[in-house]
Formats: sequence, C-alpha cells, structure tokens
Amino acid sequence: MSRARAARRIAAGAAYGGGGIGLAGAATVGLLVAQAQLARRRVGNGMSPHVPNADGLYGAAYTVPGQPALRLTMLGDSTAAGQGVHRAGQTPGALLASGVAAIAERPVGLSTVAVPGACSDDLDRQVSRALADPSRVPDICVIMIGANDVTHRMPATRSVRHLSGAVRRLRTAGAEVVVGTCPDLGTIEPVQQPLRWLARRASRQLAAAQTIGAVEQGGRTVSLGDLLGPEFAANPRELFGPDSYHPSVEGYATAAMAVLPTVCAALGLWPAEEERPDASRREGFLPVARAAAEAASEAGTEVAAAMPSGPRGPWALLKRRRRRRVQATEPAPATPSPSRQP
Repeated sequence: MSRARAARRIAAGAAYGGGGIGLAGAATVGLLVAQAQLARRRVGNGMSPHVPNADGLYGAAYTVPGQPALRLTMLGDSTAAGQGVHRAGQTPGALLASGVAAIAERPVGLSTVAVPGACSDDLDRQVSRALADPSRVPDICVIMIGANDVTHRMPATRSVRHLSGAVRRLRTAGAEVVVGTCPDLGTIEPVQQPLRWLARRASRQLAAAQTIGAVEQGGRTVSLGDLLGPEFAANPRELFGPDSYHPSVEGYATAAMAVLPTVCAALGLWPAEEERPDASRREGFLPVARAAAEAASEAGTEVAAAMPSGPRGPWALLKRRRRRRVQATEPAPATPSPSRQP
C-alpha cells in the first residue's frame, strides 16, 4: 500500500471512529521487545526534566501604543515545550516568537501549554487552557505532537482524531494553526534494526495522516520527519541532546527555521507573490493525501488547504519554503501565563 493510501486510510478511520494498526503487533516479537527496552533505558540519560519557562513578551522594542501584541501559543509534547535546553531563549516557542516579532516588527506574546511526555489525547485539555480566556484567543498556535503516540503504541487513527479535533477547536475560535508533524523516530541513536525501520515507518505514516487531518480542519502542516532525518543522522552529537532523543540547542534552532516561514505565511506576513507555487521548487497543487505523503518524506515541506474538492477529493498546496534563521532572544519580564500556574 502506498504511503498516500495508508495515510488516507488512517485519516478516514480517525474521522469515522475506526481502529488502527501501529507498532503493537510487531513489537510483541521477542527481539523487538528487547530492543525497545534497551532503547528506553538509554533514552533519558543526561537529560534534566526541567523545561525553561519561555512565556513572556518578545520584540518589546516594537511596541506601539494602542497596537496589541500578536499572541503565539505552543501546544504538544516535550519538543514543543523545549525539553533539553537550559535557557528560555533556546526553546522553539521563544525562537518562533522572536522570529515573528522581527519579521512583523510587532511584539509577540508567547504562552506555552505543551507538556513533556504528552500524547495526542492530551491536546483537548491543552486547547481548553489555550482558549480559557475568550478575550485573548491566540493569533497563531503551533502544535508539535506524535513521537510519544508512536512510542506508546497509540493507534494512529486515535492519534489523528485527537489532533483533528484540536485543530478544529482552535480554528473555530479564530486562531491560525500550524502543526509540526511527527518526527522520524528512525533517527534516534539508541534504536537498532529492525525496530529502527518499524519506528521510521510508523512515524512517517502518522506524519502523513496528521497532515491530512490537520489540513482538512483548516490548519497548515510542516514536516519535521526528514528534518530530523538526514541532518540529525549526519550530526547526531550536534543536533541531538545528551539523551540522544530530544533535540539540542542547534536541533531546536533547525526545527524553528523550518516552521517559521509557515507561521509567518499563516499570519499573512509574506508578500502575495511568495504564496504562489514555484514550479522550479517542485511546488504545486496535489490531492491532499499525495501532498501529505510527499511532505512526510521531505524536510520542512508545508501543506495547506487549497480546494475543498477535486477529481480525487480535497486538494492542497505543497510548498517548499526557504528556511529562515532565527536569532535567539530572552523574553521581557511579564506576568506568568495561566498555562504555567498549577
């Protein structure tokens, strides 16, 4: 079965409440179980559970009386929260807020509701926290989720169902949504073959299905799979943190560079001509399932809704945006976000 068909099947199962097949069946084989246990023992060594509180105001120098700051909220798991770094300015939320502020020349208020260790079934609770104050609905929400769904063997249909519901709630409330899809877990050093192959297959399948689910609810997606593939595999000591699982400072910066252009596009900060597909970069309109499959295999590829229907169902615009380097900054002193309060 092609990746596009598999992704469509998972997404359809999520929409209609069907089941799903993940790593559960294969992982019962003795060799795979032993490898999984060994990987779990190695992952986490040298990693502090502390996550810097990056919430606050970025780009305060751009403040104009009477003009409110843009509001950015991070949802998801440890990758969205920034586990593995020591300074607030090194987290993906801070990097994105700093980048948006510099491009928009407008301050950006960051709020983080992401929780290390979270699976997609925690997104409903996180969305409720993000939308707790109807007068302060985020302008843009970035969701990074999926790795724990694979490692905890959550059925892909269930995972996508929770993500789709979260995107729908946020879009209904008026927020733009960008989803960084499941990273390629086949790049994690402690994982050996054949578990590595199975992890790669499961994570890429989930990433493609996440793309379909998110785009059909009005969100945009950016593939993190291959971003954590060739680059991370080639430079594991530089781009992975001490636990060989979470990104390092440079790893988070690389991911932020890939997501920032899509965040800015969602906020309408790019010139109109940059939103047109560029044939020289192999951009264009595709059936959403095919676009999702292509995105799952290429770093930083964006997929956004284009046409609600076509010859083969909904169509999407696939773009390969140029990455934007982000300058790390620390937040200005601010009142703690409700997301950080007990």
